[in-house]
Amino acid sequence: MLAVVKKPRTELSIQGDRPGEIVDWLRKKYEVTVLAADEDETAIPVEETEFWKEMEKNRVGNLLAGARLKAGLTQEQLAEKLEIRQNMVSDYERGRRALSPEMARRFSSVLQVQEARLKYGPPSQAPRRRTGKHTARS
Repeated sequence: MLAVVKKPRTELSIQGDRPGEIVDWLRKKYEVTVLAADEDETAIPVEETEFWKEMEKNRVGNLLAGARLKAGLTQEQLAEKLEIRQNMVSDYERGRRALSPEMARRFSSVLQVQEARLKYGPPSQAPRRRTGKHTARS
């Protein structure tokens, strides 16, 4: 069984005879989404889940929040370092405010992450730059 606890965002893979009991226990305290619970252990691609689709809607905000948490900062502390209000940090993380190139630079500097990573996610997701060079193939 593959389950996601939405707050805090935690993904669990539960093996064994009675994974439902663990999920039921978690549901008493957290909002839980089961991503795959087939008896034959067939998993579905995470990209097809509602959880993934929800997360993709606010990729930049989720990346900002993750980088902030990894840096061990509260929204208030990050806002102070950026010299902006805390509610602006919240707006960026919730996707209510678009990340401008200037703010991406400032966030990346304070959070010590690559600016492109904040905009596009892992390097494999970043758009490729064209060099202008062409090669001929025979």
